[in-house]
Amino acid sequence: MEITVTFRRMEPAESLRVYAVEKLSKIKKYLDSPFEAHIVLEVEKFRHMADVTLSLDGTWIKALEETGDMYSAIDQVMDKIEKQVKRHRSKIKNRRGDTVRGEEILEGEPGAQGPRPLSEEPIITVEKLVAKPMDTEEAAMQLSLTKQDFLVFRNSRSSEINVMYRRKDGNFGLIEPAS
Repeated sequence: MEITVTFRRMEPAESLRVYAVEKLSKIKKYLDSPFEAHIVLEVEKFRHMADVTLSLDGTWIKALEETGDMYSAIDQVMDKIEKQVKRHRSKIKNRRGDTVRGEEILEGEPGAQGPRPLSEEPIITVEKLVAKPMDTEEAAMQLSLTKQDFLVFRNSRSSEINVMYRRKDGNFGLIEPAS
């Protein structure tokens, strides 16, 4: 955690520096990885401005607050930063949470988890692919060469998306959209 404090158009006060660093240190509990912070304290006539920029794992979080008192400006800007950090953390947690939940299911022994409760969200894996144009014979040949159970392709005759699947009896089935 690297914190720099810059004073503009005012005398550097150690009490303000300590106060700002202490307020920013409270945000550390929300972050797992080290971060860099730059605090700019500035005075223009009667306006006291506190500007905070955080850099954490390639993400920049920035907030600016302007009041009549420097301590209140620091308090308000730290509240903004804390809110943004919490929002960033929840986004990261949501992204990782889906992956972790899916990995737990794959890693567990089959049937060890038992039936999934109805209230729990289903786990959906999204896979993007390019449906290559081919005719049904070529699709059957492609599917027979792979160990996959199905093949999604664009029918070269009708230009529609089709699905060819391997049936339990060893033959192939074809799903075509209704016209």
